[in-house]
Amino acid sequence: MKVLLSIKPEFAEKIFDGTKKYEFRKSIFKNSDVQKVVVYASSPVQKVIGEFAIADILNDDVETIWNETSRYSGITRDFYLSYFSNKEKAYAIKIGKITRFRQARDLSDYNLSFAPQSFAYIR
Repeated sequence: MKVLLSIKPEFAEKIFDGTKKYEFRKSIFKNSDVQKVVVYASSPVQKVIGEFAIADILNDDVETIWNETSRYSGITRDFYLSYFSNKEKAYAIKIGKITRFRQARDLSDYNLSFAPQSFAYIR
């Protein structure tokens, strides 16, 4: 099973150039069968640009997750702390094998009419 995540284009690019090895989330999908993440680069790109395998999902307090992932986070500590402000727990999806699509795809290719706020399960 796969999930589609909306990711800002600058961070999506860092995933596919290999400098961002973790994708951070305030909440995570409940279905444990999810093995891949399909990456939707949000505005202004608004296209599905690739996917990656989930190598692991880390879940701990905000500071611990930062300490474990900061070297390959692809973001600044200030951005990270701002994103997780007022949160006790953080999730970090460890990015496995990446596949960049030769041609970007539309959400309609996945039977979606709009980008999900957090994620959407897809086939």
